[in-house]
Amino acid sequence: MHRFRRPSPQAVVTGSVVALAVLFVFSQLQPSLLFSNTTPSGGDMGAHVWLPAFLRDHLLHHGRITGWAPDWYAGFPALTFYFPLPSILIVLLGVLLPYGVAFKLVTVLGVLSLPVAAYLFGRLSRMPFPGPALLAVATVPFLFDRSPGFTIWGGNIPSTLAGEFSFSIGLSIGLVFLGVVARGLETGRHRFLAAVLLVLTGLCHVIPTLFVIAGAGVLFVQRADRRRARFVVSILAVAGLVVGFWLVPFALRLPYANDMGWEKITDYGKHLFPANLRWVLALAAAGAISAIALWRRAALAIVGMAVVAAVAFLAAPEGRLWNARFLPFWYLCLYLLAAVAVSEISLAIGSLLSGDPERPLRASPLLAPIVALAVTLIIVNLPLERGRAAAAQQVYKPGLLHRLLPIPETKDSSFIPSWVKWNYTGYERKKEYPEYRAIVATMAKLPCGRAMWEYDPKLDRYGTPMALMLLPYWTHGCIGSMEGLFFESSATTPYHFLNQAELSKTPSNPQRDLPYRTLDVPAGIRHLQLLGVRYYMASSDEAKNQARVHPDLHLVATSGPWEVYEIANAPLVEPLTAKPAVLVGLPGGARPWLDVSAHWYQDAASFQIPLAPEGPRDWPRVQLHEHAKVGTKVGSSVRMAPPPLRAVPAATVSRVRRGDDRVAFDVDRVGTPVLVKVSYFPNWKVSGGRGPWRVTPNLMVVIPTSKHVSLHYGYTPVDALGWLLTLLGIAGLVILFRRGPVDLPQPAPVEEAVIAPPARELDYTSV
Repeated sequence: MHRFRRPSPQAVVTGSVVALAVLFVFSQLQPSLLFSNTTPSGGDMGAHVWLPAFLRDHLLHHGRITGWAPDWYAGFPALTFYFPLPSILIVLLGVLLPYGVAFKLVTVLGVLSLPVAAYLFGRLSRMPFPGPALLAVATVPFLFDRSPGFTIWGGNIPSTLAGEFSFSIGLSIGLVFLGVVARGLETGRHRFLAAVLLVLTGLCHVIPTLFVIAGAGVLFVQRADRRRARFVVSILAVAGLVVGFWLVPFALRLPYANDMGWEKITDYGKHLFPANLRWVLALAAAGAISAIALWRRAALAIVGMAVVAAVAFLAAPEGRLWNARFLPFWYLCLYLLAAVAVSEISLAIGSLLSGDPERPLRASPLLAPIVALAVTLIIVNLPLERGRAAAAQQVYKPGLLHRLLPIPETKDSSFIPSWVKWNYTGYERKKEYPEYRAIVATMAKLPCGRAMWEYDPKLDRYGTPMALMLLPYWTHGCIGSMEGLFFESSATTPYHFLNQAELSKTPSNPQRDLPYRTLDVPAGIRHLQLLGVRYYMASSDEAKNQARVHPDLHLVATSGPWEVYEIANAPLVEPLTAKPAVLVGLPGGARPWLDVSAHWYQDAASFQIPLAPEGPRDWPRVQLHEHAKVGTKVGSSVRMAPPPLRAVPAATVSRVRRGDDRVAFDVDRVGTPVLVKVSYFPNWKVSGGRGPWRVTPNLMVVIPTSKHVSLHYGYTPVDALGWLLTLLGIAGLVILFRRGPVDLPQPAPVEEAVIAPPARELDYTSV
């Protein structure tokens, strides 16, 4: 029979502080709203709702985690360029809970677990007490940080509410991974656990994965030798193999993704040393100095990771990966180093008060986490109190603490309570929900097809300006939305935004350097016809006035401010009257294709002859002399010979059918090219025809060899390679699990600080 062991004072303090930090964060996320059965709204989060439901209802039914989705951008490869694990978690939790509740709980999983993850990192890396508890405390102000711009980069609560919850989950798992690696570099153990944690991080978000891999490198450098190199390399190799099913297609198919052209932040000082964090910066500097002076391995690792994050922010070139995405790691390291400073100060005070460095006073380090948490919660809560009053539309009144303690007033009001309320009350509790529900119900009654809706920032009244992206979600895939989330996931995205500029009074124009136009409904409708869009939904008076007189638009429904027009001559499959022209001299990569295609897209007269990067020998060739370079207006410098017209007798297309991952149709003649208005991707396969070939802007052409043609989204050697690597990785995990620890050359020095018992008994009830 085991005798109950009374927990140590350190354990009680640590457990209480970590638990209170988590409870404080949880309380600010308004639990009553988290558990209410509504559909989350707000920013990107209000559109993320679609993805896990599509995974549940379609992809998993096909035995896939990644696959084709017809609902946005004329179709796109879902979860190929985005991260699958959070969606999988939502689907699994949705078995037990209503979908909306499951979705909300997963979105807050990362921010709720971050204090625990930081504590585990400190504990596993043998940081002296009270360091691990103080690391947990340090994550609280990080989570509520509202530094300029820190609302979308990832990791904190504002970014999570804006839709970056995958980043937050990956960051928390990644911190635990770093702790396990730190302990393993000392003992040679836990390779299996570390590899599993790295796999989970990678399947949540690629950017935290890059950070923690760099962090593992920093930890290794501290103890570098051949056997520890084998320890780290085996973890990275096995984890990389396990995620091969996702990583290989992601990496090799990037030319078919879209580059939004994020502009590199160059105001380095403002973002690395923000004025609102001056006290954090001062403490972080003290923490870094103490880490070097006392040679604390765990703290030195944080210093190294801070340097890596800062260098990445400074040195990252302008490209797909926005350099601002490295700033969350810099800020997190600053807060953690501030905690290191407080820990070292408390230990130093304990030694000074005792008068004996070998027998420090225990009260000082025991009190440090408690005091630090109390001060942190007061500072963080002051602007939250004002924010809660604003969210409730009430007059702010100082709380009890203000009356009992000399706490200074602040005029700073946090928007976080309002954001939480806006997101988690959901679509159903918005004042304009009846209007939103009415237009969705109106669209659901129409024959199925794609819809292009006029963008307006005022659509936020529905819950987010992206609310109508959920048309396929509410209509079970019957009505597709041309606009969707995951802008980088489809090479059709730029053409949608060009259309949006032509068909909206106040377009968003989010992608940089595109040749945007102003409201021009006739030009926009011609583009929608090219893309096979069935409906145009106008809301502004200016757009409706132009739509009412357009000969190819027929008003089929009205709902509130919306007029819904059916577009004539916009079939999903259309015979060509001329052979496409193959570009000669087109460089590889996404940008050259975008340049040429956007240039072609501006002239409706060119639509008769689509351009292709490759094709049959009998298709005419056209020489590309020049294309725009990065940093210039897309398509502005394209120089090419005019494509020759090779007319062909048009086939008659009939019996067009579409599914979630296939398109089928009949033709009355073979050998004539047919345009299939579905976004191109290499996984598309054709039976009863040749092809498909990619043509401008990002569609497909097939040449029927029989009168019945069917296209389906299948597998390619790239997918097979990815799954082969995953199987090898799983075998590697089994090997790591079955094998013992790596035999390290010598035990690494243990720096766990044990506070010696005092000369006289202390009364811990007073502590």
